[in-house]
Amino acid sequence: MRLIATMMLAGLLLVPAAAAETLVVGVQESGTVQWEIETIKALDLDARHGLTLEIRPLADSRAGQIALQAGAVDVILSDFVWVSIQRSQGNLVTMVPHSLAVGGLMVPAGSDIAEVEDLVGKRIAVAGGPVDKSWVILQAYYNSIKGEKLVDAVSANYGAPPLVNELLGNGQADAALNFWQWNARAKVAGATELLSVADMLKALGVSEQPPLLGWTFSDATAEQKPDAITAFLDASFEAKAALLGDDATWTDLQALMGAEGDDALFAQLRDDYRAGIVTGYDPDNIAAAEQAFALMAKFGGSDLVGDTDTLSPGTFWRGYRK
Repeated sequence: MRLIATMMLAGLLLVPAAAAETLVVGVQESGTVQWEIETIKALDLDARHGLTLEIRPLADSRAGQIALQAGAVDVILSDFVWVSIQRSQGNLVTMVPHSLAVGGLMVPAGSDIAEVEDLVGKRIAVAGGPVDKSWVILQAYYNSIKGEKLVDAVSANYGAPPLVNELLGNGQADAALNFWQWNARAKVAGATELLSVADMLKALGVSEQPPLLGWTFSDATAEQKPDAITAFLDASFEAKAALLGDDATWTDLQALMGAEGDDALFAQLRDDYRAGIVTGYDPDNIAAAEQAFALMAKFGGSDLVGDTDTLSPGTFWRGYRK
């Protein structure tokens, strides 16, 4: 006993450190979210926050939503409209913003389309389907200017993002509405962004750019693993700060970004990603999301937002702020 007491006083008796908490994060294999996850790993931010991250690859966003509902993962990246719909149906999931990045309306070099009114009679390629959020917002914007329905004025072709870029590039579409990362590729190929979704929302009276995507988890996980969720979100925001302010952080991401050997594409993707980085979070400041949701309810209807036209309480997690 005297020896143990002496060792304790001398600081020589080692007490085992608390085991790191494990969080299972579902990540879309082809998604830009991988860039942040890789940065967390490269900077050892997970370990610094006492967290063990187990990354589960996902085929697409729908697979992530299914995995979250089945309890196969703790956290996924999803959008605030889906989270709101789930809460309105009694499936209590919540989120913290991840990205402000949005797509926009692209036109090819030399296009005679100078404003949205010039789309009349044109062919437009749209990433996703008839109730894609960006497409609904474009229709709301067009309606605010012309007082008419855009779907009645154009020929719309829906498809996957690579196909949309292909149609724009080979002249089979006069304009394209695509996700931001595919628009970055179109810019490098010579196309121009006529109008971003952020610009459309601003013109429609939305106070600021709402965070479309967020880290999403169930209320139950937030209650069972509050420290792990907080540690992950802290690591996430630290990775964002590094990606925003340190070019060197991006060096090892070029191949993962699909831009290996293409410095112009690499720079465009990096700069456009940075434009959408979330630098803080206040769960009391959700007016922009509420305004955007109301617009999507008005112009997209129940096919887009479900049976309610207002953002569900608790969509944004009140257990964290940054």
